[in-house]
Amino acid sequence: MKKTKQRKSKDDIIYKLIYAKNKMEVFNEIPVNNQGSILLNMPKKRRQKILDRLDDDKLLNLLHYLSPDEITDLLQTINPRRKRKILKRLSKDMREKVDFLLKFDPRTAAGMMNLDYIEVEKNMTFERLSKIIKKHEQRTGKFPRILVVENGLLIGELPAYILALRKRRERIGPYIKKVPTIRYDADENEVIKQFRKHKHDKLIVLDDDDSILGIIYSDDILKTIEKKTTDSLYGFAGVSKEEDIYDSPLTKVKNRYKWLIINLGTAFLAACVVALFQNTISSYVLLAVYMPIVAGMGGNAGTQTLAVVVRGLALKEIELKTAKKAIINEVIAGAINGMINGLIVAVVAFLWNGSFMLGLIIGISMIINLIIAGFFGALIPLILKHIGKDPASSATIFITTTTDVFGFLVFLGLASIML
Repeated sequence: MKKTKQRKSKDDIIYKLIYAKNKMEVFNEIPVNNQGSILLNMPKKRRQKILDRLDDDKLLNLLHYLSPDEITDLLQTINPRRKRKILKRLSKDMREKVDFLLKFDPRTAAGMMNLDYIEVEKNMTFERLSKIIKKHEQRTGKFPRILVVENGLLIGELPAYILALRKRRERIGPYIKKVPTIRYDADENEVIKQFRKHKHDKLIVLDDDDSILGIIYSDDILKTIEKKTTDSLYGFAGVSKEEDIYDSPLTKVKNRYKWLIINLGTAFLAACVVALFQNTISSYVLLAVYMPIVAGMGGNAGTQTLAVVVRGLALKEIELKTAKKAIINEVIAGAINGMINGLIVAVVAFLWNGSFMLGLIIGISMIINLIIAGFFGALIPLILKHIGKDPASSATIFITTTTDVFGFLVFLGLASIML
């Protein structure tokens, strides 16, 4: 409950800051110990603007309340010259840690890690360990994770709760727990995959020689998952991931018009299919009433499948060569949903228009189009990913085109044969 209130308060401050006419005046009203946290939770472009307006002294003051990995995240958004200038003014201990973290690609395991841990030997006593922890807390203000090594290599972790249960002269060796590890150059997708696989609250980052480089906590991994999901949703809708809700109308137009033009072109393809059946539509005008229903349901079903498959691709749960079962499941689900919705629309058509044959045509068309939607909704993003294209940003156009074209073709084709 307390965390929820804190989160709400932080969101309120960010909202107020973004919409304020004098942003720096509002930002300066925030307590300095909270300023860094607020910046880290702001949209990237908005954060950049405030950082550019902050003088070096104020920036250094707010950095004082952040951890090395948080400082690294902020410094990555300022220009290189200023970054070097700020680094020189950090304390020696903090400068060394931040300098170390800045060497790594932020989209890798090393780029996600932090340095809030201590390394101890497995034959150490609890008494000696307590002194090391106390020294770390005095220096950093934080209780560290306790990683246990032997000859410089990780053998496990000592859970913090053990400290309160054991005698001071007892050695820590028997109480070591296994902990999952990952290579420093693994990309963020691999980090997410490992996290999901091990269901642990941390991953230890190892160098090429298996020595410890850092530690990734679940909070950081969840933030990465949230960011990837957001990027996928932006692309899925045909919106640039650099666009945010507060951009100007002209910026939004610039980011979107290309996708809309492509979509317009595909819409003409569906219109061409309809044009093939002009005589049928002229003879049975009621068909025009039900065409949007058949096409719309197919598009919606395809979009549902696409969302599931894109999520699976983002989390490395599926790929083209292992997708047979997933595609079959989507086709079966499409057939069942088609039967349910087809029956409903067939009954409505029969009761409304008094035509059993029209109801039958619409019902069959609905079933076939939802099967098509399930098949192509699963297959298209997999193919696009396989050939190196982003399925989130392009698949939706191909899927809606496919369901529109086949939906009209089946519906109007059956009508021309059966009516």
